[in-house]
Amino acid sequence: MKLRKLANYGPALVLILALLALWQLYVQAGQVSPLFLPAPTAIVAALAHNWPIIYDNTLQTLLETVLGILLATLFGLAMAILLDVSSWMRRAIYPLLVISQTIPMIALAPLLLIWIGPDIRSKLIVVIIYCFFPIAVACADGLASVEPELINLLRSMRATRWQILWMVRLPAALPSFFSGLRIAATYSVVGAIFGEYVGAEKGLGIYMQRATNSFAIAQVFAAIVVTAVLSLLLFGLVSLIERIALPWYHGATYRRA
Repeated sequence: MKLRKLANYGPALVLILALLALWQLYVQAGQVSPLFLPAPTAIVAALAHNWPIIYDNTLQTLLETVLGILLATLFGLAMAILLDVSSWMRRAIYPLLVISQTIPMIALAPLLLIWIGPDIRSKLIVVIIYCFFPIAVACADGLASVEPELINLLRSMRATRWQILWMVRLPAALPSFFSGLRIAATYSVVGAIFGEYVGAEKGLGIYMQRATNSFAIAQVFAAIVVTAVLSLLLFGLVSLIERIALPWYHGATYRRA
């Protein structure tokens, strides 16, 4: 089973290696200046040479990301439950959730910097805005998709609304919740970096901004590589937690496959 799962990533790995090889050959052939597009080997060299500084900034960004996604998860779960328990609240709040995602972050982030300051709180709010929507919507849809027969069975046993929520709705909504959380995990690092771009003392966003101002493009790409790796690690961590928390769901998925 594990070998088959690893084999599924084979085509993606081959494609990535082929693209990197073409990129390296394209730069070495002199088709573009390394000042504008460094070769993959130059990016790796910049990453290794500047690793102590990149590592220090990565820790700050990772702190903002983890705290932000934890708060977004709590807020998203609370919002999903609120939307589920009251149809009136769903009609009133759901449009506001959608509107919140139409606000351009490039306009909101400077305002947060003015209102709150350059400390970690403004970055956390940016990450929360990036992440809570997919969590809330996915979990709310999961809560609403519970089989009516189960609800009627518990009602016939005189279960309260909160007992039904705890015993049936929330367990049934967990697969949808984790789907939304995986999406949020990929957004979280980008949200933290964007918040740092607006104003911060340390972080990958500030590092990339300073490297860009110094025309150190290889260092910018090195920070982008670290950003992509962080996003993939968070995505994998959420997937791992899901497999641990929902063995029954993945067992049924494997049997269907």
